[in-house]
Amino acid sequence: MFGKKLSDKACAVVTGAGSGIGQALALELGRRGGRVICADINLASAEQTAAQVTRVGGRGWAVACDVSKLEQVEKLAAEADRLLPSPVNLVINNAGVGIGGQPIGEMSMADWEWTVGINFWGVVYGCHVFTPKLKARERAGIINVASTASFSAAPLMGPYNATKAAALAVSETLAAELAGTGVRVTALCPTLVKTNISANGRIRGRSNDLFNRLMNRFGMSAEQVARVTLDGLDRGQLYVLPQFDARMIWRMKRLIPRSYALGTGLINRFIAARLTES
Repeated sequence: MFGKKLSDKACAVVTGAGSGIGQALALELGRRGGRVICADINLASAEQTAAQVTRVGGRGWAVACDVSKLEQVEKLAAEADRLLPSPVNLVINNAGVGIGGQPIGEMSMADWEWTVGINFWGVVYGCHVFTPKLKARERAGIINVASTASFSAAPLMGPYNATKAAALAVSETLAAELAGTGVRVTALCPTLVKTNISANGRIRGRSNDLFNRLMNRFGMSAEQVARVTLDGLDRGQLYVLPQFDARMIWRMKRLIPRSYALGTGLINRFIAARLTES
């Protein structure tokens, strides 16, 4: 076990830091005295987060980055080397998009490619570019933001489920490859979190209305998720499932997989019927 918590006074890079979970993680790192590169495809949003990181006790810098492009992630790493007072010791691959509302076969290939570019390649590029740098540190960490969708396989969310499952698999593989080194790997798998993911994503039709109602009623705050995630990293957890329903789905999927799949299909048909009636 390490002495000082890894999340304290970290030199971190957070992608998708302009809003939502990424912003909350950047701010929580700031509260813990961290120096944070706030990366986002929207530079203005990244700048706002960086300013807030500085206000809460850390120090923040903003960098524009489209994580679906390898050359931009490589540039992000170079900027981190230039701006941070010490080499990066924590990378959070958070940038992601939401999509849903259509079954496989009706979801367009453009939507699949858009989702894969950000949710999958964004994680792969982040791990590919930063892992060699982190291995050079005595202790370091990688957090990949997946989702309960990575194992729940809910209907009408094909591209999202597939890319988040891939992000989880990358995290598990990386954890195995880094076993015995000073680099910890954590995969965050939440259910509903109160963010703007639906506004910035492609969740279509009445599915979007339902998602927003459920998120507003049952969602955990991004701030809570950020605290639980960083504490999980400090404890060396590979999986962080911050909500009770995430942990329940995790157990059901493994203990009764066939019944879980059938039940999920029945629930989906019930919800679809209700949406048609409303």
